[in-house]
Amino acid sequence: MNNSSPFAKEGYPFIAYTVGLTVLLSVAAWRLCSTVLFIPASISLLLTLFVLYFFRNPERTTPADSSAVIAPADGTVIIVEQVPETPLGVPALKISIFMSVFNVHVNRVPFDGKVIDTFHHAGKFFDARDGRASCENERNGIVLEIAGGVRIAFVQIAGLVARRIISYPLIGDMLIRGERYGLIRFGSRVDVYLPPEVEPLVKLGDKTVAGKTVLARIV
Repeated sequence: MNNSSPFAKEGYPFIAYTVGLTVLLSVAAWRLCSTVLFIPASISLLLTLFVLYFFRNPERTTPADSSAVIAPADGTVIIVEQVPETPLGVPALKISIFMSVFNVHVNRVPFDGKVIDTFHHAGKFFDARDGRASCENERNGIVLEIAGGVRIAFVQIAGLVARRIISYPLIGDMLIRGERYGLIRFGSRVDVYLPPEVEPLVKLGDKTVAGKTVLARIV
């Protein structure tokens, strides 16, 4: 799951395609001395730069505090509330992070633990900030059992533009805080569900950095 490349491996096909198209159009425009072809070549170059930017895969240093629940995604906190219905089957603290197309989209594990369940629901593609997204959008979730038998969950949710959720962990896998575990293309959100007694350390509007920002602490 971990990948030290400067770009997420899931983006390699897109990078190869846009780079190839840009080179092809640029060479054609140069060889034919065509100003008309320079226009699509320029557009293709801009698309290539966007794809490279979108699939960037920066290294992150995870806080040493073993009680810290770290953000699974770069983005903006849009929900911090207690909710009665959750993937855990019991009430929980829900923290939701919205990722725009300009955020890093590599997702990271929020806490050490064992995968005891995974689920995928086909669904709709409402804007990820829409209140219906958590229960109606395309989504993929992981339930993690941590020390003491405590369970937490984190759910990748497709958004208005995102049409592909990638998640690698399988039931039985041991996950490590801060390691890469998946990605969502292009614009989306991640919901984190924690025990209801946990105090959140973020608020609405806060910016998060995957693998670094502390959302809460479980002690």
